[in-house]
Amino acid sequence: MRNLALLWSAIAVLAMGACGEQAPEQALPTPADTVDMALAEYDPAAFDTITWETPEEAVVRGSVVFSVSCRKCHGAQGYGDGGFVAAGDTLRPPSFHGPDWRFREDHAGLTRQIFIGTTEGMPHWGLTALSLRDIDAVAQFIQLQFAAN
Repeated sequence: MRNLALLWSAIAVLAMGACGEQAPEQALPTPADTVDMALAEYDPAAFDTITWETPEEAVVRGSVVFSVSCRKCHGAQGYGDGGFVAAGDTLRPPSFHGPDWRFREDHAGLTRQIFIGTTEGMPHWGLTALSLRDIDAVAQFIQLQFAAN
């Protein structure tokens, strides 16, 4: 939780600067720092308690999460062609369809990746925006909708 406090502190510093207040000088976290923070907070056992009444319930929820949080980078069909631009560069995430996609049959690995993000532009969704339940749902959706095809 200490790393989460550091992240929120950095956000507060940015907000103060945007409001014209004098913010204390503090280094902002780098992408590597935020991945390290998320990795420190990640607990795979937390996903063991997530249950769904039916597999369809998870997939329906996952499709909503994908549409809101993932589609802009990964593309509507999961080919990595969303065209999202960050820091002047168009992100090129991997396609979920290839037989060599590393999370094709690794649900735990995919939930971990969604939680911690990457230094190449994928947000650390587990620290900032998605609940564990949403992470599990979108991982199930991706694996059933895209990787299975």
